[in-house]
Amino acid sequence: MKKLYAVLILFISAISFSQNIRFEGIIQDTNKAPLEMANIMAMNQGSKTMDAYAITNDKGKFVLNLKPNSSYTIKMSYLGMQNKEITVTTQSQNITQNIMMEAGGIELEGVEIVREMPVSIKGDTIVYNADSFKTGTERKLEDVLKKLPGVEVNADGEVEVEGKRVTKLMVEGKDFFDGDTKLGVKNIPADAIDKVQVLRNYNENSILKGVENNQDNVAMNIKLKSGKKNFWFGDITAAGGFRPEGKFDRYNVNPKLFYYSPKYSVNIITNFNNIGELPLTIQDYFKFTGGFRSMMAKGGSSFNISSNDLGISLLRNNRAKEIETDFGATNFSYNPTKSWSLSGFAILSSSITDLETVSTTNFLDPTSTEVASTENRDEIAHQKSNLGLFKLSSSYKPNANFQFDYDILTKFSKQDENNSLLRETIDENNISTTEGIFTAKKQDPVTVNQNLSFYYTAAEKHIFAFESQHLYQDENPFYNADLQSDPFTSTLPPSNILGYDTSQNRTNLNQNRFVKTNKLDAKLDYYYMLTPKSNINITLGNTNSNQSFNSSMYQILDNGNVNELDNTANTNDVNYRFNDAFLGLHYKILTGKFTFTPGVSLHTYALNNEQLGTSYKQNFTRILPDFLALYQIKKAETLTYNFSFTNNFTDINRQAEGYVLNSYSSLSTGNRTLENSIQQSHTLRYFKYNMFNFENIAGAISYNRTIDAIKTRAFFNNVNQISSPFNSEFADETLTFFGNYGRSFFKYYKASFTANVNWSKFNNIQIDRNTLQDVLVTNESVSQNYSLKASTNFKNMPNIELGYTFSVNEYPNDKFFTDKPTVRLDYFFLKSFSFVSEYEFYHYYNSDKSVENEYDFLSASLIYQKTKDSKWEYKISATNLLNTTSLNDDNFSQFSTRTSQYRVQPRYVLLSLKYNL
Repeated sequence: MKKLYAVLILFISAISFSQNIRFEGIIQDTNKAPLEMANIMAMNQGSKTMDAYAITNDKGKFVLNLKPNSSYTIKMSYLGMQNKEITVTTQSQNITQNIMMEAGGIELEGVEIVREMPVSIKGDTIVYNADSFKTGTERKLEDVLKKLPGVEVNADGEVEVEGKRVTKLMVEGKDFFDGDTKLGVKNIPADAIDKVQVLRNYNENSILKGVENNQDNVAMNIKLKSGKKNFWFGDITAAGGFRPEGKFDRYNVNPKLFYYSPKYSVNIITNFNNIGELPLTIQDYFKFTGGFRSMMAKGGSSFNISSNDLGISLLRNNRAKEIETDFGATNFSYNPTKSWSLSGFAILSSSITDLETVSTTNFLDPTSTEVASTENRDEIAHQKSNLGLFKLSSSYKPNANFQFDYDILTKFSKQDENNSLLRETIDENNISTTEGIFTAKKQDPVTVNQNLSFYYTAAEKHIFAFESQHLYQDENPFYNADLQSDPFTSTLPPSNILGYDTSQNRTNLNQNRFVKTNKLDAKLDYYYMLTPKSNINITLGNTNSNQSFNSSMYQILDNGNVNELDNTANTNDVNYRFNDAFLGLHYKILTGKFTFTPGVSLHTYALNNEQLGTSYKQNFTRILPDFLALYQIKKAETLTYNFSFTNNFTDINRQAEGYVLNSYSSLSTGNRTLENSIQQSHTLRYFKYNMFNFENIAGAISYNRTIDAIKTRAFFNNVNQISSPFNSEFADETLTFFGNYGRSFFKYYKASFTANVNWSKFNNIQIDRNTLQDVLVTNESVSQNYSLKASTNFKNMPNIELGYTFSVNEYPNDKFFTDKPTVRLDYFFLKSFSFVSEYEFYHYYNSDKSVENEYDFLSASLIYQKTKDSKWEYKISATNLLNTTSLNDDNFSQFSTRTSQYRVQPRYVLLSLKYNL
């Protein structure tokens, strides 16, 4: 840590002792009105390089930091004004000078100036000149984006600009895997990038632009260098390496090819490795929308289809004991005519993963915050996952007034997980029981999502939009629990599982589930433009869902025979229909600096649950209001308030009343009489972005209150659980705060601070095992995360990035803390060598330090490429140089807290050879 602080002091000193001459002033028009967002740059007449640039603030002010005793040509440009040049010679004193620009700019000359500016603005578009920020060590789009002022990239490949997440990524105006940012930032070569365009207030349908609220929509378009267009480009990498014991058995083969022309584009990405690189994780697969969005978001109802994923273990930070991956993806776009475009992608991924985890779970006493029982587990899991995604899209736009779109996305997977663990159970009397447990999970779900929509401007004041989505989902999870002894004692199974044979030496329970879903959403919007700044939106919509749920259990006896547990209490045969017909009315008006959008929707609901030989029906009507207010304080400063009421409905998975085997120690039953919950949401967001010094301020506070929430009633026998859902009469609440401040200094420095705080209060019912009475369990938790980062971006000097993250997770019976300082060093030297190294240190502990662990990760790579145009590149790299063996984490459920330690991959040393096309 002392070394880290020393580096931080040197970093601050580098900023403090920068010797620059300030050249500042105001750019005005001939009427002395300040010109906001005018471009100004300083070209050194001696070195012929650009030493500084700026964009004026709302008062027309600029500041350039120049070298002393030098001569500069100062160039200025502003849309609609004539470009201007002046000469300035610096000595040792600061210079103040106001500059006047005259009307009548020539567009071609303006474009020429923009090409030289590192950053420029035109309307809602920010343009970054990538070469202005590259230092020579960049290899992927991610490396470039991290150096752009106002842009952040997190570990999951998600990009944020001005504090808002980029929801669509394009290359040359064409969707890159339907906007997925991770595949783009991790694979697009840095040397192919000419410009990065940030498109604010983005709406991919120009017909609806202006009538909808798009202030939170941000897209990014990558412009390629001219030599990369109409030619194949990319690279082919092959690497081999060894582990600490000297076995040369590590490999990584990673070809990537790209082709872009005005008529069509093709992207091919492959990766075959056993070093832990996962181009697409299981988490990515489940959240990959393929561009599909929630079209009913402003309707007031939420009917989400849950996933029967069996709790298959997801990797933390893509780290595990062993990971082997085969990945292939291709994306294309084609324009048969000027008005018709086709696009699509195919992604296939196969991975084999071994995980080792040691964990402790403390189950909370329902009458106090004390620990009622404890479960210690030593667990080994082996996973096989095959994932596939296929998408085809068609868009037909013969003119500016009509657009017709169709999309189909198919997702399938085949997942298997075999798990063996040694479990120690300690009850409230401190009596310990140890047993071995083996489980198997299998599933191969299929999902098909289709979208059909058209948009039509009938006249200047009349706009129609029809959108529909159909979801088909077929799931068939299988679960097997094989235990050395019977964990289901007392009032838990076998007494609950009717027909269960208790005379067996082992517990071998199995369950098949089959869940099918057909869900159709459709809505018709009519927009009437009252004035150029106001409109009325009438929405007629409907959501219809039909689901079936079938499950059955069986027991394998000691002699291998099968005991069918076919009692109605152990099986499910359920059909569930849900329908929501609604009429919505919204009014949008812009008045001065304010935008108001009040709205209301009238819903008629019809629910029918058929099981156990009877039907249970619900029919009712609700009125749901919503409201949005936007205060445009300045051009890039806003304050936004959102309010909404939402009816939340559960799907069939919590309606089926037969037993469902969730795990070796958990059974659950459904509740067909469940009602919807009502969520009241308030969000206040502040945003400010200053191109003058790239200052970025973003903050949000949100409060959610849910009444009649669907909660869980649980009964615990030590650590074994039976649970069922119910509508709670007590409200659940969450309060979340987010804040971010970032800015650039003196062209070469960048810093940011981020804070996230979340408070939650949840109510459940736990059955006291002694009295068998319901006990209300109210749990509050607070999570805090604070992050500070600072970095340099020199052209001919080593660059350093320093970071520090502090997180606190406060649960009812304990607090967990994590200190995480980080350092990244990159240096391009001798015009051929690139050195990159990253270091992370973790200090993990709880309140009394009864749980404490320290571990760190160090990686480094050295790359040789003779010149930037050379085809061949040679690299030696090492991961986990300090050979850290395990990591920690913790989590909280409303009945327990869990801390775990999981094994990670050892040190790998790799030798790589890359050929650049």
